[in-house]
Amino acid sequence: VQLVESGGGLVQPGGSLRLSCAASGFTFSNYRMRWYRQAPGKERELVAPISDAGGSTNYADSMKDRFAISRDNAKNTVYLQMNSLKPEDTAVYYCNVFIGLHDYWGQGTQVTVSS
Repeated sequence: VQLVESGGGLVQPGGSLRLSCAASGFTFSNYRMRWYRQAPGKERELVAPISDAGGSTNYADSMKDRFAISRDNAKNTVYLQMNSLKPEDTAVYYCNVFIGLHDYWGQGTQVTVSS
């Protein structure tokens, strides 16, 4: 199993970023995927999950109406569109899948929101 995140960077408050996570080594379309984030000095928190077919999503309250998770099963990729970014969104963002009682993580992509 391999998860490779990309798309992070430095953005001004109010800006947007689109994160991508390319997955390989498993049947992507069979599994729920998740985005997490971890800010400096804080625990890792769930951003959003998405069902295997992409029809069911959910968001933490602080990200609702600003973030959108989606997936393309033909490309084995899950996305996180982030709009109206705030300084408190600064964190390392991780892609996650749970397979066979094991959590798999990517290396993360840094998102910094600052003027």
